[in-house]
Order: sequence, then structure tokens, then C-alpha cells
Amino acid sequence: MTTVRIGALAPLTRPGWVEAGTHLLAGLEAAVYDVNDGGGIAGRPLELVVRDTAADPRRAAAAVDELARSGVVAVVGEYHSVVARAAAARADALGVPFLCSSAVLDALTDEPTDWVARLAPAQSRGWQLYADFLLGRGHRRIAVATQPSVYWATGTGVLRDHLAARGGSVVELDMGARTPEAVCDELVADRATALLLLVGHPDPAVPIVRAVRRDQRLTEVVIGAPAGQPELPDWLALLGDDGAAVPFLRYLPERLSPLGARVETTLRARLGGVPSFVAFEGYDTIAVLAEVLRAHGVDRARVAGAWPHVSVDGTRGRIRFSRTPGIGVWQWAWPPIQVVDRDPADPGRFRTLG
Repeated sequence: MTTVRIGALAPLTRPGWVEAGTHLLAGLEAAVYDVNDGGGIAGRPLELVVRDTAADPRRAAAAVDELARSGVVAVVGEYHSVVARAAAARADALGVPFLCSSAVLDALTDEPTDWVARLAPAQSRGWQLYADFLLGRGHRRIAVATQPSVYWATGTGVLRDHLAARGGSVVELDMGARTPEAVCDELVADRATALLLLVGHPDPAVPIVRAVRRDQRLTEVVIGAPAGQPELPDWLALLGDDGAAVPFLRYLPERLSPLGARVETTLRARLGGVPSFVAFEGYDTIAVLAEVLRAHGVDRARVAGAWPHVSVDGTRGRIRFSRTPGIGVWQWAWPPIQVVDRDPADPGRFRTLG
């Protein structure tokens, strides 16, 4: 019996965030298992054809080329926004449906396209909510430790514009030209009350956190990570108690649906620990695509034409796609968004803050 082949992109080696890729792949694989256990697609099993992007946009584009030639009906996945952007551009050019699982950059494509849909919320929406959280906690002078990247630059712009309109300010600290200790000195000089980590993990994020935590001048400074670095277990393994009380964005509801609760048990077994929101994004990706394939068949154009008709119960809510101003792909508007941190009393536990 022939399989229905789906290409899957994930960062599974460095310099990609391997742990995020592992969680994404666990969710994709768990959903494929469930689909096949339920009879597959018109009796044909799903087959996941996995390609490692290693956080390299060129490698991702080449993978989409190769997967398209191999006959996959669609491509799914990816965590890193700049990588997903390269994959989306190539999928659009080749006429291959791409359902992006976890990347949030608003401009996933330069021009509107019917070939690409996305499950993760747009960066502007999540980061504006994060800015409101900071304002609600009384923070007006915000410093951001940042590195060169379209993703970090866009995030900085979202924060600056949103905060400035509400009486706040943002100062950028380029980590290409500063040590973590120099960041501490500038936080004192600028009288910043919050430092946001718009940098890679583990380096330089982990050394920055350690330096700030050990500086007695900065005991009242809040460290934040809107991109979600503290979500995954290696943050806790590297930082221990120092990694607690770092608010970040998490794309989960306060309470999972019955499907979500069942999937959480499955993911815990696969991962040997608490599944991140990235794992649920992976599962929902296949749940959506399987429903499209059952209803519309495996022709690529028919799959892409089905995005506006999707209505699927996912692990985190009912998933529907629509056209959203400023976003050129079919967008789930909107997944649940929380601001959470790791509890200082028990860093293995998460607290919902907003």
C-alpha cells in the first residue's frame, strides 16, 4: 500500500535549538501515529519524511526542493522564524502546501500566498501582549539584549513602538559588542527596571542571566524572555534556580481540552518529561493536515485551497484559518497566549502571570 508522504522540517542539530526541534518532532510523530491508528487517509498511512534544518535558511530551502521532487503532498513544521521564512518562500515558488507549526515572524512571506498557512500566533500579537504585561507591572524603562537577526530586530521594533505609545522606552544592548558584565553596568546607568533576552540560547542568554543574578546592584531588575527560552527543560538544567522568575510567552490555554489532556500524556511518555507548547503545535499541525487530506484529497492545489475551510478541534482549541491584516499567509487567529514563568519556589513548575 502506498503511503501519503508529508515533509517535516525541524532544527535537530546545532546551531538550531535542538530541544525545540525534538519537541516539535515528538508532536508531529505522535499525531501521525494517531492518524494511522485511526485508519490513515482513506486507508493509506501517513509517512513523515523528516529533514533537519539546523537553523539554516539555505538548508531549509534545499530541503523543500528535495521534498517537492520526492512527491510529498505538503511540508510542515519548523521552529526558527528566519528558517521558516525561507521554507515558505520556496514552497510558494514550487506550489507545495506549507503548514508552519511554530515560527511567528509576521512577514513569513513577502507577498500574500495561498500555499502557506500558520498555527503559531504572529510575533506582533504576542509581543504586544508581553509589552502590556510589562507596563501592567510598572515597567517603563526596558533594556533589550539583542543580536543581529530579522526576528530579534522585528521583535525590538514591536516592543519599542508599543511601549513608546504608552509612555515606555526601549534601549538596545548589542551583544556582539558587550560582555554580560558590561550589560550589568549599562542596566545600572540606564536605570532600567527590566532586561529582555532577545538573544540565542544557551549562548549568550545563559551567561547574561547568571551575570545579572549575581550583581547586587540589580536585585530588583526583572529578566524577561518573550521568545520563550525558559519553556524547555535545558533552561532549567543550565540555570537551576537562576532560571526562575523569567516571564515568557507560552502558546497554551490555562486548561487543555480533553484531546489536549490525552495528547499531553502521550507526549510525556515520548519526551520523558513535560511537553512544551512546541510539542502541542506539532501535534495540531498533523491534526489539521490530516483533516484537510481526508476531506479534499492529496492533490497539492486542493490542499492549499482548503486552508480557508479548515475547522478542526486541536489540543489547544478550535483551529480555523483566516486572512489577517499585515500577514500574507493563512493564519490561525488566534491561538491562546499566556505570560508565564518558572516558580521560584519550585522551578520545575510554571506560574501563569497574565
